[in-house]
Amino acid sequence: MILFHLQDVKFHVEHKQKIKQWIKQIAKFQKKQLGDINFVLCSDQYLLEINQQYLNHDDFTDIITFPSEDREGYIGGDIYISIDRVRENALTFQVTTYQELLRVFAHGILHLCGYEDTSKELKAHMSALEDQCLEMFHVEPNQI
Repeated sequence: MILFHLQDVKFHVEHKQKIKQWIKQIAKFQKKQLGDINFVLCSDQYLLEINQQYLNHDDFTDIITFPSEDREGYIGGDIYISIDRVRENALTFQVTTYQELLRVFAHGILHLCGYEDTSKELKAHMSALEDQCLEMFHVEPNQI
């Protein structure tokens, strides 16, 4: 089951059903089954506190992923996303907030699939995988 939650932000996730189908596609492409996935959309401050408490990092980030699925071949977990970071990154990369949010959704799912981005090479590989995932998501340009 894929659920979307809001924590201390007001935001509307458009095309939820399409996003859920797309996430299933990504999992299938990665040869994974879906367990329970919770996307928690929150503020910079909320995610900073999680970053400090659980990862001992004292910086802002756009996403933190906590895997929770123990069954072989399944992915599941909690994916925290800062809407503040998504909006700022959208401006930086000159894309819409929705396009950047989709990239971050894909990034979180790829983390659940076991991909890391802890080095320059791994980040480049993750970015290429994100691009592949985004190509799977088909919405008319006037809808995003």
